[in-house]
Amino acid sequence: MTIKSPYKILLCCIVLGLTSCASQNNLTAENRLSDPLATQETVNLYNNLIKLKEKGYLFGHQDDLAYGVTWKYEKGRSDVHDVTGDYPGIYGWDIGGLEYHKAKNIDGVPFDMMKNWIIDSYQKGTVTTLSWHMDNPYTMKNSWDITPGSLASILPNGSKHDLYVSWLDSAAQFLGGLKTSDGTAVPVLYRPFHELTGDWFWWCKNNATPEQFKEIWRFTVDHLRKDKNLHNLIIVYNTADFNSKEEFLEYYPGDGYVDLLSFDKYQYGDPAKDNSFVTSMQKQLQIMNEVASEKKMPIALAETGYEQIPYPKWWTDTLNKAVGDYKISFLLVWRNHGWQEKEKKMHYYAPYKGQASEKDFIDYYNQPNTLFGKDLTHKNLYKNVR
Repeated sequence: MTIKSPYKILLCCIVLGLTSCASQNNLTAENRLSDPLATQETVNLYNNLIKLKEKGYLFGHQDDLAYGVTWKYEKGRSDVHDVTGDYPGIYGWDIGGLEYHKAKNIDGVPFDMMKNWIIDSYQKGTVTTLSWHMDNPYTMKNSWDITPGSLASILPNGSKHDLYVSWLDSAAQFLGGLKTSDGTAVPVLYRPFHELTGDWFWWCKNNATPEQFKEIWRFTVDHLRKDKNLHNLIIVYNTADFNSKEEFLEYYPGDGYVDLLSFDKYQYGDPAKDNSFVTSMQKQLQIMNEVASEKKMPIALAETGYEQIPYPKWWTDTLNKAVGDYKISFLLVWRNHGWQEKEKKMHYYAPYKGQASEKDFIDYYNQPNTLFGKDLTHKNLYKNVR
């Protein structure tokens, strides 16, 4: 339920005895976190993401601090930093592997290192977003196993519900441990069941009815908030491609369970010959922006990129045209894995020293609307509402 009157907010605090409820006063009536008990730092970050989009968007990179095309686990290193002398404004990480209490995530990143990077990022004023390539609890195979009945199995009456809850509890332990030395919980943008309109994950729309998907989404968020007492999460609704407002919202779980709207979209064709990435991106941004205007929510491009970036002007030409004038909160390109032995090819989405788009990326970095680490250093996104 959205409470817009300040008197109702005060009544909420009196009746429930919840002092953190008052922190929602820092949000406008139009933009309100779905969690009425969100921490002050989480409220401030959310409000600042909304305000910052008038200036530009945060540039992000998956696994940026963990490894690059030619290196791994070198303190302070980043391919983005090697090229620009600056770090991303937002970092993406994945918590796949927590379901088994593994020491490393699905991409080989140690969770203890990830935790330290997330806390350090917070202290430096930059932002963290998390996805979860969770294994299929129905078959115990990976995220890409789309055996029918998989999502239904984790519903409250499903055969794998208890297992799913135990996995959620493992994730909650990690999320709850994201705290500074003084006990402050680090806010994160959490993107559950990402790319839900696709057909490649066990949780996608091809494997669930809208009602089933909404039910498990709501259960998940309620469990993390109410049962595990996590109030540092900004919940991100994330789709793959869609062609209409109705398709984008078909599996939408409700305003009480979403704070930010997003989708993922990658370049595949040669932009010198094929403009479909730009035209499709613009169409989807227009649809999502319309939904966001109605719901008073910020929007983002949660994953994007062009593998190996062979087009030298992709950043200032193709990507700029694709985003256009839409006021997004952040944009994140995927990881710089480097050589993939199984596929026998290079896999990276941000340039490194000597890469074909390096000079163009520097021009992109110098644009006033792309916000990197140094742009956020003095903005105190978690402390002050700008």
